[in-house]
This record gives sequence, C-alpha cells and structure tokens, in this order.
Amino acid sequence: MPRAAPSYRFRTVWRVPGTVPEVRAVLSDSAALTRWWPAVYLDVVPVAAGDPDGVGRTVEVFTTGWLPYTLRWTLRITETMTDTGFALAASGDLEGTGRWTFDQQGPEVVITYDWRVAAAKPLVARLSPLLRPAFAANHRWAMARGEESLALELRRRRDPSAAVPPPPGPTFRRRAN
Repeated sequence: MPRAAPSYRFRTVWRVPGTVPEVRAVLSDSAALTRWWPAVYLDVVPVAAGDPDGVGRTVEVFTTGWLPYTLRWTLRITETMTDTGFALAASGDLEGTGRWTFDQQGPEVVITYDWRVAAAKPLVARLSPLLRPAFAANHRWAMARGEESLALELRRRRDPSAAVPPPPGPTFRRRAN
C-alpha cells in the first residue's frame, strides 16, 4: 500500500497598502500572475471560466521557488470571490486547499493565506520527510516574493505612468520539467 504524501499547513500574512477591492482585483486576475508574480508563476493556462461569481474558474499553473524544482498543478476556485476572500483547490503536483481572507485596516489590507497541501510530485513527496524544513522555507520565500510583488502591482495599477520597479523574477532559469 503506498504511503500518503506528507502534508503541510502554512499560514501566511501579508500587509499591503491599498484597498480590499484593489487586492481582490489583482488576486482574481489569474491570467496576470506571470506578469506580477514571476518569481513563482512561470506559466498560467486557463482551463475553465467558471460561473459568473468565479466558482469553478480553473487554470493550470507551472510554478517554482528558490529551490531548483518546478511544480505543475491545477488551481480551481471553490468559493465565490468576495471582499472577505475566497477559497481554492489544488490538484496535480500539489493536492490540497487554500483560503485567502482580506481585512481592511486603515490604509492597508491584511491578507491571510491558509494553505493545506500535500506534495504529490513523486520526487518531492519522497524527499518531504527529509527535506521538510527546506520545502517550508521555499514556501516562505515564494510567499514573501508574492507580498512584495503584490505591493508593486497595486502601485502600478493605481498609477500606470509611475516609475514602479519590476517584480522580482525566478531564482532559476525556466526549466521544462
């Protein structure tokens, strides 16, 4: 009988200047992930548009981190996107669920991401017991790039003529695995 893949639970909190509607607009635009979060999202391919409220929207993603491996997985929206957040499911090299929540606090939005995931990519799953701390650090690195990149994207969207620096790129050159 095959062993179950080790699971991870991550809770990430971001604070970015902006409004909940601005944050929601960026996070709901899956086609733009490769542009504003290129350190992690190498490719995004739409699969299904979903309902008018966003439920069922599905994309195939190709992601990386600071470790030299990539993951191919499918992201499907499972709850209506509202000003309080939304939920998603992952399948493929990652299997699990995620929940984004938004809270306006003065001029900032506090964004919390709860990610419950198991590594399903065979090599990553096999190495998880030994390299769990490295894989957790890889996730923290990826999410830190996301917070930085989201803040830059919000500035860019507010003032397209502003001199906003580009978001950080991937650590390793794109590989086709």
